Amino acid sequence: METDQDITIYDGLIIVVLSYLGFQLINKMSDIVVPTYTTFINKQQRWRFKNIFVSWVHSLITGIWAVLCFYTIPDMAEDLINTYNTFSVTLVAVSIGYFFYDVFDMLYNNRARQSYELIFHHIVVIFCFGITVTTHVYVGYAVVALLVELNGIFLHTRQILQICGFSKENKIYRLNSLVNIGTFVGFRILTLTWMTRWLVYNRDVVPFKMYTIGSVGMAIVTVMNIILFLRLLKSDFFRQKKETASFIFDAKNG
Repeated sequence: METDQDITIYDGLIIVVLSYLGFQLINKMSDIVVPTYTTFINKQQRWRFKNIFVSWVHSLITGIWAVLCFYTIPDMAEDLINTYNTFSVTLVAVSIGYFFYDVFDMLYNNRARQSYELIFHHIVVIFCFGITVTTHVYVGYAVVALLVELNGIFLHTRQILQICGFSKENKIYRLNSLVNIGTFVGFRILTLTWMTRWLVYNRDVVPFKMYTIGSVGMAIVTVMNIILFLRLLKSDFFRQKKETASFIFDAKNG
């Protein structure tokens, strides 16, 4: 069920292309916000800052947009399969454009192992979101998936703070770390858990092919997010506690 003028496949393709070009433009404009001292580090560090800044912009836009989608069409929360409007389909198409941008940006500038993990993630998302934009089914499900970008705001802020040289003991970094972990649980782990539960409970009304694609996609994304969560805990909390304990032990035995 759509509530306003429908978006054709051609319209969706145009939105994807315009989104891709838009994020390329943001990348070029990000030179304005790149800390001047990063130019003295190395070219790769400068690229990393710009890449993460664009990702932060995407998270900020799409995270808030996803919330607004459910506000503009509340019925979509009750029917994640067939209910949608132009506003929600456009959101999914814009995200596809961003993921294409990020894939090409990483392939061209950074071919590290971790980048290939992200590229694989992006390809899975592009495939799943592409089905949504072209068929106009499971739009609500895709919008729910984009709620994880609310956590992405703080996840990317964490990376930006690291590049800018903020210590893990810095109050701003610590506050962001706490909010990051909280939103990671609330908007990533719980959202992905709810999406998996919804898929299982609705397997009788979801075509087998779509159910298979959704299950495989969810499994891949869930595993990647669990690994990311454990890395965050180890880096921002467990390691710090270990270092603090080691410092106390050394002080007592010094």
